[in-house]
Amino acid sequence: MRTIETTLDAGGLRIGIVAARFNHLITRRLVDGCAERLGELGCESLDVMWVPGAFEIPLAAQQAARSGAYDALVAVGAVVRGDTPHFDYVCQGVTDGVRQVGLECGLPIAFCVLTVETVEQALERAAKPGEPGSNKGIEAAEVAVEMSSLTSRLRRDA
Repeated sequence: MRTIETTLDAGGLRIGIVAARFNHLITRRLVDGCAERLGELGCESLDVMWVPGAFEIPLAAQQAARSGAYDALVAVGAVVRGDTPHFDYVCQGVTDGVRQVGLECGLPIAFCVLTVETVEQALERAAKPGEPGSNKGIEAAEVAVEMSSLTSRLRRDA
């Protein structure tokens, strides 16, 4: 049995964050958490691309992936359930779209699009240091770096 190890070393990696402006209070916190963690992991090349809402994330991610400028992307958004089925359509569209881009382009994309029932739930998942909860942007940063490490290793070993 062979074990393929990954690292959380972002030195030399080029990372892009595609973030939805809608629900900016929440997405800004996620982006900040992600960027801070990437910096701690050694990332010195980070671009943040803002799009109007979560539904627009897949197209921007596709264009960023096709550009060849990035080793990994992070998709950041927050969709809060309302009184109409719009929530379901947006959540399904962004989820399917991001998955499709990652698979078609062969580029790791960490998924940090919150799909929550309330703003309070979103804030718990986008907590600032010292606040109760966690910041999913931090976790997404680690996912992007680890998956970039794994895909790079797999390509090199092929």
